[in-house]
Amino acid sequence: MPAFSSILEHAGSQLEGAPDRQAAALQRERKMAFLNLLYEKRNGIGYVTLNRPEKLNALNQKTMEELYECFQGIAKDEEVRVVILTGAGEKAFVGGADINELAVQTPVEGQALARRGQEILNFLERLGKPVIAAIHGYALGGGCELALACTLRIASENARLGQPEVRLGLLCGYAGTERLPRLVGKGRALQMLLTGEPISASEAYRIGLVNEVVPAPDLMATAQKLAEKIMANAPLAVKFTLQAVNHGLQMPEAEAQALEASLFGLCCTTADMKEGTRAFLEKRPAVFTGK
Repeated sequence: MPAFSSILEHAGSQLEGAPDRQAAALQRERKMAFLNLLYEKRNGIGYVTLNRPEKLNALNQKTMEELYECFQGIAKDEEVRVVILTGAGEKAFVGGADINELAVQTPVEGQALARRGQEILNFLERLGKPVIAAIHGYALGGGCELALACTLRIASENARLGQPEVRLGLLCGYAGTERLPRLVGKGRALQMLLTGEPISASEAYRIGLVNEVVPAPDLMATAQKLAEKIMANAPLAVKFTLQAVNHGLQMPEAEAQALEASLFGLCCTTADMKEGTRAFLEKRPAVFTGK
């Protein structure tokens, strides 16, 4: 966990401008071409699609490294305010890890594989921008862990989520044993983890694993509307809120409250705070600039 001072130092640096941002963003976008992913950017939303539908979008090492590269680019692109992550095809968000790779792992290789996967999903979780998982079909094993690392999760009615690793003689490797109980509680998480049985979208909603369940044809439109609602708010306030929650959950409560207060103080230095409060008093929509 980053030190309190380093979190604030990083947050403070986000208040400063960077030269030639648009040219840098265009340069990064040209370079973001992948074998197993599709990426596009429209109206402030980055769309990341896992693109191995013939393999149920299974997460092999190549795909994981491409996810890391893609999200590194997104982190630096100030034009992207929210990300929607989904899977290609009709059968799966992500069907799991690539079993052909898992089957030949030595103990040392297996540990290294898990640690690298954890690092990549940690980066996604701490991106500083909301990531919405649009889940259809199967989200199993590493696919469910990927969804857990996202900020919010929207599921279609046909979604099935689960952690079936124990049925393969394994356990979660991408921090599913940590994120799942924090999200749904220890008892419900252990039932999923120990039985390996997937659950329906409606059950996932009931236990708090997903935020919303919608008909399959409405999945992407619903995720996009949610992204637009978030983008209507002040960019730095959104970013600092994510930092307060993600870091605060790992701190003693007193430290987490101090972090929240410090980030609140940083918000008070921004032009967006002045615009937001003024717009409220003047009874008009705020026009935020991210400054």
